[in-house]
Amino acid sequence: MQLNARISAPSQATRGEIVEIKTLVSHPMESGFRRNNTGAVIPRNIITHFSCRYNNQPVFTAEFGPGVAANPFLAFYLQASSSGELLFSWTDQHGNVATATRNLQVVDG
Repeated sequence: MQLNARISAPSQATRGEIVEIKTLVSHPMESGFRRNNTGAVIPRNIITHFSCRYNNQPVFTAEFGPGVAANPFLAFYLQASSSGELLFSWTDQHGNVATATRNLQVVDG
């Protein structure tokens, strides 16, 4: 699955700082209930799961259903404890997974 994801995450934080993470992913999130201009049902096509791992530890997960709008936006917070990688993962209804990463450098204040 190829997704165009925008991620807003700081590249550096002070140890113990609470940082805001924002993600926006381009996806139609078709519910399977809408019809096209000829009356045919548009097939269901949704992202069902999102997760963020920080240094391989889960810090945020979300489950989506057909009622979620296109291009889902998420914002959440985490506490910067050590330098490492943020791994973002989106899974669709067919089990296809798209990922993105960002690095977070943690410095002592």
